[in-house]
Amino acid sequence: MLNIYFAGAIRGGREDGQLYGQLISYLKTFGTVLTEHVGDDGLLLEEKSLTEAEIFRRDMQWLGAADLVIAEVSTPSLGVGYEIGLAQTLGKPILCLYRPGEKRRLSAMIAGNPALRVGCYSHLAEAERLLAGWLRQFPGKGPALSGERSISPLPPFG
Repeated sequence: MLNIYFAGAIRGGREDGQLYGQLISYLKTFGTVLTEHVGDDGLLLEEKSLTEAEIFRRDMQWLGAADLVIAEVSTPSLGVGYEIGLAQTLGKPILCLYRPGEKRRLSAMIAGNPALRVGCYSHLAEAERLLAGWLRQFPGKGPALSGERSISPLPPFG
């Protein structure tokens, strides 16, 4: 069973909170989503009971335990960028999902990073197809779809 770390904007904006919940529900068919709370509408209220340090420690523990990371990067977020960078340093496979928009552009630090796979989509069904194709490369999920670029994590920083 895969341990999946799902990253999405929290303090950077919750406009996609419902979408995160739908993606997380789909991901749960492939394994355990360690960060299921990211798709919860009441997340900001729930996290008021935790200190900043407790949130950081919890999330870093989950990131360390994850087999892979899936980040929805359409809404810019410092936290998601930090999680992606750390996951790359830890050698975790990373898929970034992005919905292109008229008033937004994906950061070059994500789009230009050869260690990341970026999947562009416009609706939920398309995102689910991207997820299913990418997740097939992991044990017990079958071969990766042809035509996808492979991921080779960069060595740790420092």
